[in-house]
Formats: sequence, structure tokens, C-alpha cells
Amino acid sequence: MSACGVQTELRLVVLGRSGSGGRSDACSILGLRDCDQRNDNNQVDECRKFRAEVVGRKLLVVSSPDWFSSDCEPEERRKHFSSLITLSIPGPHVFLLCVPLDQPADGETKVLDVLEKLLGPSAVNKNTIILFTNMEELEEDERLEDYLSMWRKDLGMLLERCGGRYHALETQRVEREESKAVEDMLEKIEQVVKDNNDEHFSCPLYQEVSEKVKKRQVEIVKERKEDAVVTEKDMEEVLEEAEKSIGLLQVDLDVFSSSNISPSAPTPSFLRTLWEKVVGWLNWLPTIVRREALLGALVGLFVGGPVGGVMGATVGSVATEVRRRQTQKTK
Repeated sequence: MSACGVQTELRLVVLGRSGSGGRSDACSILGLRDCDQRNDNNQVDECRKFRAEVVGRKLLVVSSPDWFSSDCEPEERRKHFSSLITLSIPGPHVFLLCVPLDQPADGETKVLDVLEKLLGPSAVNKNTIILFTNMEELEEDERLEDYLSMWRKDLGMLLERCGGRYHALETQRVEREESKAVEDMLEKIEQVVKDNNDEHFSCPLYQEVSEKVKKRQVEIVKERKEDAVVTEKDMEEVLEEAEKSIGLLQVDLDVFSSSNISPSAPTPSFLRTLWEKVVGWLNWLPTIVRREALLGALVGLFVGGPVGGVMGATVGSVATEVRRRQTQKTK
């Protein structure tokens, strides 16, 4: 990992939805459990940091809540973003964005928009890997690349923004295959690190937060008795206290407003409504091979422009899911 041959700790930030097909799947394959900590309302309410050793690699994993769920306000989004920056200083080696194949990609698009606007384009085009989940969406023997190019151009655009880097996250592997799955994913992560000259991601915002945390660490240590022996555990507690003292970052709150991100894409509530209506309509249509693709194309042509492209891809993926489930029921 390093020029002198000493293995360093890989710092990873895991982004995406909660639940199946999201961050939980990524954390599970890394040997981490309960990445999604929930409050009394069953909502994930904070970023969490984990340390682990997986197949010989030392990992620090920061799991961040879903920024763009419908009930998350801009101030809450800034809170989550501030926390993930602070917990992953001096900067992550890789951002892992979990993207389920059977869902519209509006939320994931907005996450990339925020990273680009606040951290710079290289955070996305050099340091982000797409983790595709819910791979059962593919037909038997269907290649992911073919599926993306033919039926889900919205996901293809996400992948293009991330430099074409992706990993297909197979979460239903038998136990003997899990170690190989983890190994494959970590190899892709380490390839990104190698491509970036074995350096972690950095930017002015990360540098500013790192300096604040270091300064606070020094202050905390000085506040303790001079004759006290400072152990490694003490230093971990000092770091945790220093991180908590940072609070909200002074970044433009407008960046976290849905109306100011990806203006060419439909809003999440609109996509959700469209999704439900189309599913209800398609339930009584006869099944024809890839009819869903034609339907998506017609929607795209009817609406036109970038919005039409996204809507068409969304409708197409809805129809794909309906057809797949109908086929399963008849078997």
C-alpha cells in the first residue's frame, strides 16, 4: 500500500440508501454488522465509524445515512455531510456509492452532485467506486454492461461520472465464496489507491477540518494532568472528543437543497409517484420480451430532453421489475 512496503489503513466512506441493496450490504460483505443505527422512529440518524481487519487489510469504514430520503431536510443533510467529513479525516482513500439496480438513481445522482460541488470533481471522477447491488435484477447469463447500456442509461451516466469504476456486489453468495467476493472488492479499491499514487483523497475542506481536529486534540491533552500516562486508548478517546467538537461545517446550505441539485432530473417525490402509477398500470398488461424497454423509450420521446431520458430509464426499469416478478410467479 505504501512506498516503503508498510500496509496502511484503508479509509472508506460508504454512501447510499439504508436497508437491503444499500450500505448494509456493503458493510456486511466487509464483515461489519449493524451499520445502520436507527432512532425511535426507525430512521438512520447519524454517521458511524468502524475499524476492522478484513482478509489481512486494516479498514476504517465510515457509513453515512441516506442524505436524500424524502424526509431529510437540508440542515440534516449538512449535518450528515459534516459528520462524514470529520470522521474520515485526513481524507478517505475511496468513496463507495451503493446503487441498487432495481431503483431509480435520483438520490445517488444528488450525492455525486454534492461531492463535486463541495469537495471538487476529483472526489467523483478519481475516488468514487459504484457498488451495484440487487444483481438478481439481471436475467440469467445477462451481462451487467449490456443491461446498463440497453435498459438503464441513467445508471450508465452515474458510472461514467465515476470514471467507469464499479463492482457488482453479490450479496447472496454461499459462505465459502464470501472471502473471494471481499478480496475482489478490496483489489478494486486498492487499484484506485494505486492509480492515485498511493495517496488518500484531499481537498481544502478536508485540510481545514483536519487542522481543527488536531488543534482540539492538543488542547484536550494539555487539559489533562501532565503526569498522567497517555495510552493508545486515551488517544482514541481524545480523537473522538475532538471530532465531536467540530460540529456543523460552514458550507453553503443551498447546496443541500434538492431544488439546487441536478435540476434536469425529476424530483424524488415525482419519481416515486411515477413509479407507483406505472407499476399499477403494467400489472394488467400482457408480458412481451423487453416490452418495458419500448415503454421507457416512448416515455423518453414524449417528454423529451434530459428529463425525458431519466423518466424513460425509470419507467423501463419499473417495467423490468414487474415483468421479472410476473415470470417468477408463473414458474
